[in-house]
Amino acid sequence: MTAGYGLSAAESFPTQLEKALRAKGHHVRVINAGVSGDTTAGGNARLAWTLSEKPDAAILELGANDGLRGLDPAETEKNLRAMIGTFRRSGTPVLLAGMKAPPNYGKDYAERFAALFPRVAAETGALLYPFFLDGVAGNPALNQADGIHPTAAGVAVIVERILPSVEALLATIPRSAGDTHVGTAPPNPN
Repeated sequence: MTAGYGLSAAESFPTQLEKALRAKGHHVRVINAGVSGDTTAGGNARLAWTLSEKPDAAILELGANDGLRGLDPAETEKNLRAMIGTFRRSGTPVLLAGMKAPPNYGKDYAERFAALFPRVAAETGALLYPFFLDGVAGNPALNQADGIHPTAAGVAVIVERILPSVEALLATIPRSAGDTHVGTAPPNPN
């Protein structure tokens, strides 16, 4: 979702988010650290690379592919906790963007998966945006033909809805000279 699968760089979530934040007077650079098809395990494995960019804050938007693949929610939770812990130890505040699992794995799986995001945020002190695809999931007009990845218009809806949470994240960063750097997920070092 963050990487911008099927979109131009200008249409991606990080680019649209940066533009919206700048329009509101925030001097930020949003780093696109997303990798299409990534899982929380992959993100956790690459986290040191993300921190080499020295982000002032991070939006952790991982887990959708865990849910699509039916991975154990306990493993997703473990990976998210590990990433937030690493960010915290580096002094980087985190906004955790929640996800929902598709219904094909059953009600129990979907409930366990959805519950892990608020629990992780509450127990780690991360800010929480409950559902990254709020207002977009299930809407064919806002999703690409695969029914999973948002169109540029869908990304615009995501940005509009998540913007107050991102501004709350920015408010946790001590003021200093220069731009603020916001990472959006662990990148691929290649």
